[in-house]
Order: sequence, then C-alpha cells, then structure tokens
Amino acid sequence: MHPLIALVTLLTIVLMIACTILVGRARGKYKILAPATTGHEGFERAFRVQMNTQEGAIMFLPTLWLAAYFGNPEWAALAGAVWLAGRIWYAAAYAVPGRNRGPGFAISLLALAVLLVMAAWGVIWTLLLAG
Repeated sequence: MHPLIALVTLLTIVLMIACTILVGRARGKYKILAPATTGHEGFERAFRVQMNTQEGAIMFLPTLWLAAYFGNPEWAALAGAVWLAGRIWYAAAYAVPGRNRGPGFAISLLALAVLLVMAAWGVIWTLLLAG
C-alpha cells in the first residue's frame, strides 16, 4: 500500500475515533444512558455525526483502496484527503445547530465520486487488458 493511502486511512480512523469520543462525552453531558440513541438534541447531533461518518467511511475506504491499486495512488490520496476534509467540515457543521452542513457533504460526495470513477476506470481497463 502506498504510504499516502495509508496516511489517509489512518486519519479516517482517527476521525471515526474522535466521533465516538464525542458521542461518549455527549452521553455524559446530557445524561443519555446506553443503549439509548435519542434524547437531548445535542446528543442526537453527536450521534448522527458518528453514524453518518461511519456510513460514509464504509463506502470511502474500499473505494480509496481500489482507486489507489488500479489507478494512481497519489491522485487517489489527494481525493481521499479532500474527502476527509469534507467530512470534518460536515461533522463540525452538523454538531452546531443552524450551521450549513451542505458544503462539507458536497465536497466529500464529489471526492468519493472521483475515487469511484478512478477505481471503476482502473478495474475496467485492467479487465480489458487481461482479456
């Protein structure tokens, strides 16, 4: 694995850990006992950020790895870094009532789309060359 891809992967894991910690802190602050997933709006925001980040990472990480393996790892790492920045923006905006999380979501979605095209192109090209 290319070191830049490994770095983006590690930073994505750090983001997911940070989101988990924020949910734990919100549980304590708002006295929401596990396994409850509803309660105070502040807790629910933290919980949704965590869940949305995990849902996004499930699609992002394998797409990143495929784009790096079948395409250009440096370009894949750049798109991955953009995805990560978009997710951080999205999470920070989601956590505060009234802030617009749309730009962060759009940035991360666009970066994921770029990675998906890179991965698909690389896989298809490899299959055509093998045949």
